[in-house]
Amino acid sequence: MLSTRACIRQINKTARMALQSSLFPGSTGACSSHRISVCFFAMFLLGFSVAQTQKERLYVNITDINLLVDKTLLFQVIQVGEFNTSLTVAAQIQHPDIVQFSPPVIEIPGSADPNTTAIFTYDVSAYGKSPGHSEVTFNVTPSGIVNLQSVFLRVTVMYSYHIYIISYIMGWIYFVAWSISFYLQIYINFKRKSVVGLNFDFLALNIMGFTMYSLFNCGLYFSEVIQGQYFSRHPRSHNPIQLNDVFFSLHACFATLVTITQCFIYEREDQRVSNVGRSILGAFSGVVIVTASLGAANKIEWLDFLYYCSYIKLCITLIKYVPQAYMNFKRKSTVGWSIGNIFLDFTGGFLSILQMTLNAYNYNDWISFFGDATKFGLGAFSLAFDIFFMLQHYVFYRLDKEFMIVDSSDEGSTMTGSADSSEYFLIKTWHADEKKYDLEAKS
Repeated sequence: MLSTRACIRQINKTARMALQSSLFPGSTGACSSHRISVCFFAMFLLGFSVAQTQKERLYVNITDINLLVDKTLLFQVIQVGEFNTSLTVAAQIQHPDIVQFSPPVIEIPGSADPNTTAIFTYDVSAYGKSPGHSEVTFNVTPSGIVNLQSVFLRVTVMYSYHIYIISYIMGWIYFVAWSISFYLQIYINFKRKSVVGLNFDFLALNIMGFTMYSLFNCGLYFSEVIQGQYFSRHPRSHNPIQLNDVFFSLHACFATLVTITQCFIYEREDQRVSNVGRSILGAFSGVVIVTASLGAANKIEWLDFLYYCSYIKLCITLIKYVPQAYMNFKRKSTVGWSIGNIFLDFTGGFLSILQMTLNAYNYNDWISFFGDATKFGLGAFSLAFDIFFMLQHYVFYRLDKEFMIVDSSDEGSTMTGSADSSEYFLIKTWHADEKKYDLEAKS
């Protein structure tokens, strides 16, 4: 594929050949109407090429600047080719109280005989006045000569690089903690050869939520069409989805599917997804089908479909722990539910909120901390449930008892404790539906 400059050179060549053949055909006669048309077409091509060469000939060597308060950083404005008129380039700073440029205005002299291949650089110093984020665009006078729509800077001024590094490390720690947490439940199921005590509504909501999360991450990370829709709405923004987001969501789907597979292999008694859980999943599935159909019919953009998927994920995060907490309460036991999973989830959620706090201080951006009620609220809500699960495991239902089913004829038999001094109970009757135990015969 030809580059932009190569295309412009080809257009120039074609236009000149067309103009030469029409104006100098080798005869002395006047130009025919056909040749006149060719003349106008050639002049249009030349005008198009001139317009293109006059645009997009200024850019900055860096688009993201990170600097400390009271520190400076040097960047360059680069000019490709000379102009036939003098230009004034002025920086338009979104928040002048955060960053200051020196010089604030660049004067570019014109040339009577412009050299289109010459390259000039202009040094500009960015000075951090106070912590925060600011966007910087540029304005050129006179207008219409240079296109600077795609020339901008994102400036971040911070108090400390050490806090920045600690925050970055925390991000990876809670990423690893959340990723490992899935396997503790898988290990417990494998060790017990049973999934009794693990709520199936929780699993069903979890796989639905992580599927929606994966659709959002993969769509925005891999699809150029969806990326184009996103940047058309947020032209100066980064892609919010990184590779580790894609990996985490797909890995969460995989681990949840492994756990669901264990439910079909190991002992599960009469556990199943409740009617309430099925109704909730059906409602979410209906939203997905309707919005996907609207996207296929070009009624909404696919980016909007992904936003609906993310809203479903947020709703599921709010409610997915409720079935498991209620099941533990009803059984008066947390046996079968991994407390290690809860510890890692609590670690990840705590570090996530701590990272938000450090970033808010480092960038003096408390508005985004409290303004992003969704992210902060979900993190705090998950932490509250984690604490409640810990209370269930270590306070409310902390006794770990082993049960054995015996016939009534064995009531007089004696039993010896195991080496680990576990407390044994002889169960005369066991009602599987009510999960009630008759503990009258105790050894």
